Amino acid sequence: MRTLIVSEFISLDGVVESPDWTFEVVEYDEAAYAIKGREQEEAGCLLLGRQSYDEFAPVWPTMEEFADYNAMPKYVVSSTLENPEWNNTTVLRSLDEVAALKESDEPGTILVHASATLAQGLAEAGLVDRYHLLVYPVVLGTGKRLFPTDSESARQKLSLAEHAVYSNGIQLNVLDVVR
Repeated sequence: MRTLIVSEFISLDGVVESPDWTFEVVEYDEAAYAIKGREQEEAGCLLLGRQSYDEFAPVWPTMEEFADYNAMPKYVVSSTLENPEWNNTTVLRSLDEVAALKESDEPGTILVHASATLAQGLAEAGLVDRYHLLVYPVVLGTGKRLFPTDSESARQKLSLAEHAVYSNGIQLNVLDVVR
């Protein structure tokens, strides 16, 4: 079974929406982003929600640092997307299809980037195995949150697998879902 990892830039109060703030409010420290290179090396495919796909598809194919992502299989969970233009992209219509993808013998992890709504649905369906969270020392107050506050079914017990703190205050928290 493949490991499904949700990777997010997240504020101290849990906001993951429109992460432009990540580079605007915190001094850059290259060491804090080493996890991103590791994710790209270990990923067998990228799993996105429709909104993230629409934001990434026009930009990432032109960026050299995302060459591995551009080459690997990409899956978009969407009930409306037809004929995706980003190379090597397949549309999944349900979380059952995501579960089947996890059961496949394909190599590498399944990496979910920047898709808060999808991540919440995957967590509630019991499909998330691990979180890679870069926690920024900033409180935003409003915006989409990774973890919902209004659903008891969203409860998850997590185990810290890796932790680091960087010179700019960013914390890396790698958390495994305990089942």
